[in-house]
Amino acid sequence: MNATPRWLTPEQKAAWDSFIRMQETLIGRLTRQLHVDSRMSASDFIVLASLTERGGGRMRFLDLAKSVEWEKSRMSHQVARMAKRGLVAREECPDDGRGWFIVATPAGYRAIEEAAPLHVAHVRRLFVDALSQEELDTLARISQRVLTHMEQQPD
Repeated sequence: MNATPRWLTPEQKAAWDSFIRMQETLIGRLTRQLHVDSRMSASDFIVLASLTERGGGRMRFLDLAKSVEWEKSRMSHQVARMAKRGLVAREECPDDGRGWFIVATPAGYRAIEEAAPLHVAHVRRLFVDALSQEELDTLARISQRVLTHMEQQPD
């Protein structure tokens, strides 16, 4: 099956290219600033934020991986690195002998509590302050529409 590619129009390509450039530049700057401010990686921050915001400090391993949309192997390596540094701990799941809970330790809580205010200040400075509330609302609707569309598409 050799279908002819549906190339992007110049307008579609411009929209895609600017979106990718903005996203990569924003994430790159936020990641570098997070490391400078807290010595934490973006992955550390994502895991700790997920645990403390959504999970009450404790989540099943697979639920945590799903919440950040990571493969099990990536989550496993990340958790191992964070456990070595004392930011998280693994606890056996009593109702599932093969399952694990990932728990934010007191050091993990301190790390996210120190990093989050600085991180949100950078998000505001680099992203939120560049847009009006109406533009933010539109971006949120567009983002949700794309996410919903992707859920309906095969991987």
